[in-house]
Amino acid sequence: MPELPEVETVRKTLKSLILHKQISNITVNWPKIIKKPQEVEQFIDALQGERIVDVGRRGKFLIIYTDKYALVSHLRMEGKYGLFKKEELLDKHTHVVFHFTDHTELRYKDVRKFGTMHLFKKGGEFQEPPLTELGPEPFSEEFTPEYLAKRLAKTERKVKIALLDQKLFVGLGNIYVDEALFRSGIHPERIASSLNSQEIAMLYIEIVNTLREAVEKGGSTIRSYVNSQGIIGMFQHELYAYGRKGEECKKCGTPLVKTVVGGRGTHYCPSCQRL
Repeated sequence: MPELPEVETVRKTLKSLILHKQISNITVNWPKIIKKPQEVEQFIDALQGERIVDVGRRGKFLIIYTDKYALVSHLRMEGKYGLFKKEELLDKHTHVVFHFTDHTELRYKDVRKFGTMHLFKKGGEFQEPPLTELGPEPFSEEFTPEYLAKRLAKTERKVKIALLDQKLFVGLGNIYVDEALFRSGIHPERIASSLNSQEIAMLYIEIVNTLREAVEKGGSTIRSYVNSQGIIGMFQHELYAYGRKGEECKKCGTPLVKTVVGGRGTHYCPSCQRL
């Protein structure tokens, strides 16, 4: 699933591609993707004639702003946006098409059909789920070592599971949790409340640094993720832990291990990250 760096890359790319374009019509081939409003016809009618004025992000959610509305979109596992000319062949997995007056089309493709779209009047997107269920942004003033310590102290979950909780703070998924924990020297199965102040301070630094570096490099291309122009993210070449089972640790040379924590494949160094 795309995490904060990948979604931020899509946001920047989409903004460069669709800003100021006007929607003439919308084709919805898989209505279940549209979660709000419940009637797809209302979704289409509301956006017809609207102009794209900005593209934002909250956690792993994209927010496409028009003159009057905010479209909150989650890519889930396989969702992708792409800008195409009207005459270009339509992929069978394309489920929503935004037709623009300049004869280009913003197409949403989703092989697994897990993605979601919620439409709100501007301002309303922050008054209802899904955005009201999210914790602070990792680059925000609200997210501090003190905040992280306070929240982790309240849970007996394993730290890997706690960090995946988007109500704690947003943006981390499986890849970057593994990376931040490796860089911090913390075993993913440590109980979150057992971390001391020094460990939490280091974890905070590595969470922010890992995400910032990944954003700068366009995210990681793992499995099928590419951004909306087809440009490959380059941060996968910087990964210390994720996807490197059996390879030598870049710090100590010990073979990396893969296990399952909370149902998620988890990579770590048994020497650098002792339990």
